[in-house]
Amino acid sequence: MLVVRACGHSDDVSLALTHSASGRLSIGIAFDQPGLGHRPADDTVRGFDVDVAKYIAQQLNVPENGITWKQVLLADREIAIERGEVDFVAATYSITSQRQQRVTFAGPYYVAGQDLLVRQQEVSIKGPSDLNSRRLCSVTGTTSSQRVRQQYAATVQLVEYSRFDLCVTALLNAEVDAVTTDDLILAGYSAKNPELLKLVERTFSEERYGIGLKKGDDKGRRRINEAIKQMITSGEWNAALTRNFPDPDFRPTPPPTVGQG
Repeated sequence: MLVVRACGHSDDVSLALTHSASGRLSIGIAFDQPGLGHRPADDTVRGFDVDVAKYIAQQLNVPENGITWKQVLLADREIAIERGEVDFVAATYSITSQRQQRVTFAGPYYVAGQDLLVRQQEVSIKGPSDLNSRRLCSVTGTTSSQRVRQQYAATVQLVEYSRFDLCVTALLNAEVDAVTTDDLILAGYSAKNPELLKLVERTFSEERYGIGLKKGDDKGRRRINEAIKQMITSGEWNAALTRNFPDPDFRPTPPPTVGQG
């Protein structure tokens, strides 16, 4: 990593900006989140997180063919950033005080809310308090399942996998009773299986999605914040949401206030 210092400022260290100056960026995304970060059989990458990352790269003068997409498991996002395996992460990365001890966040670029995904015929689960003694699936390294246990259903039976698609498969096979994470993630899976799955549509948290950068990269954070603001004001932010979540029954949240991470 190239370290540049000017005028005595310690925040001039920026892995993302150093690499973007060469016309290349390595970006960490999820490959298992339809509508957000997904890699289908044709080996392309698609989703709202992908579109946000592409727009940021463009504003940093990196063309799409200069991007290397790297899959990051949700439990490994901090590790990938700290090791320099990626320049930044755009993978439904909720900004929390605990994570801010290890990484710097730009954004937020979206504000989601935790929800539940259930089978279409399910009528008894109307919110997290209905999950006592039920089997609930979430992904290792997320706070979703713990929030349910600590705040709503102390006797919930937690099942954790490394990816959300494994949770959804377990739900379809009736191996679990519900899947929990952010509504935007669950909406992508519901849209793939509308006749089999549905959102409860009762959010019970606020999840501010940020772009994860190496700890202390304040210069990169400022540049990326400006790119997100430009995406919002240009109309591309809303267009990307509509493109990736076309279901008229799903109503995304309004644009966030960028820089309040």
